[in-house]
Amino acid sequence: MGERLQVIVLFGGRSGEHDVSLESARSVMAALDPSRFEVVPVGITREGAWLAGEGALEALKRERFEGLTPVTILPDPTRRGLWQLEAEDGAAKLALLRRVDVVFPVLHGTFGEDGTLQGLLEMAGVAYVGCGVLASALAMDKIAFKDTCKAHGLPVADYVAVTRRRWERMPEEVIAEVEAKLRYPLFVKPANLGSSVGISKCADREALRVGLAEAARYDRRLLVEEAVPQAREIEVSVLGNEAPSASVPGEIVPSREFYDYAAKYLDDGEQASKLLIPAPISEALTERVREMALAAYRAIDGAGLARVDFLLSRETGELYLNEINTMPGFTKISMYPKLWEASGVSYDKLLGWLIDLALDRHYENGRSERIVRAPIG
Repeated sequence: MGERLQVIVLFGGRSGEHDVSLESARSVMAALDPSRFEVVPVGITREGAWLAGEGALEALKRERFEGLTPVTILPDPTRRGLWQLEAEDGAAKLALLRRVDVVFPVLHGTFGEDGTLQGLLEMAGVAYVGCGVLASALAMDKIAFKDTCKAHGLPVADYVAVTRRRWERMPEEVIAEVEAKLRYPLFVKPANLGSSVGISKCADREALRVGLAEAARYDRRLLVEEAVPQAREIEVSVLGNEAPSASVPGEIVPSREFYDYAAKYLDDGEQASKLLIPAPISEALTERVREMALAAYRAIDGAGLARVDFLLSRETGELYLNEINTMPGFTKISMYPKLWEASGVSYDKLLGWLIDLALDRHYENGRSERIVRAPIG
């Protein structure tokens, strides 16, 4: 047997989805094949500190960090690896803790799924699971994603983009613009956030004011979009690099008016949202959804994985792209792995494929020339 790959599993993070990340990472670390991979847990606190150690996951859950080792990955490909941070005579000192073969960033939301971490890992020359800088940033920013879809002829609900500063300084002008272009009911969302944090459904002008103020707590860019009439929520899992595959579609029946944070993570038992796999839609619509999911994935230059979310109007039968999640929830009962399970790919096999895809993409990126020297004379 060859030497096992060192897999750094990153979890936690500076995000409203910190707690969700811990549960995703727990499932991932438990299922990674120990004959192929040596798992190295690294937690990122809510404040952004990187900490390593066997008890890192439980330590982050309790928010008690005694006994953990401060670590970092340097944006320097000549010093590749996981580095331990030590204090010596009041000064910081670095010591190489272990090599890094691949990073599995089980991080949701800001500073994990938005291209920032991916940029660090690209600079460090480290292979990592999931989408690259461009795809991660485009998918995370709901406005940029919709702009991209429109450019590629993919259907999205009508929308208006607003900056927080403009809303705060010219609220009446913003309200007038929104009402001139869109019809109630409306959804208001922070452009860069996940897990439905900061999202409001607005039936009238007063609710729109409240929704914009709520979204402005979380981001400097705000999205206002028309609600799809009597929307059904359809999701597809995508896997692959340049030749991606799409899973069978699934449908979410939310426990509340829409699939907000409480419907996703807090409601349970009889009150929990329901996952219908496969989605009860026609064969023709199933193929259309899968083809559109792959088109959206390619449009943002997706790699590794993503979950593509759609809204299907019961009233008109129209299908709209809603968003792409480049690191969706990853517990065994999360939609992304459950859709692949229904498509014939087990959870542990899925994890292995994702790491293989990360290594393949890292190899392909490494073929590009980075150093171009000007001719002398």
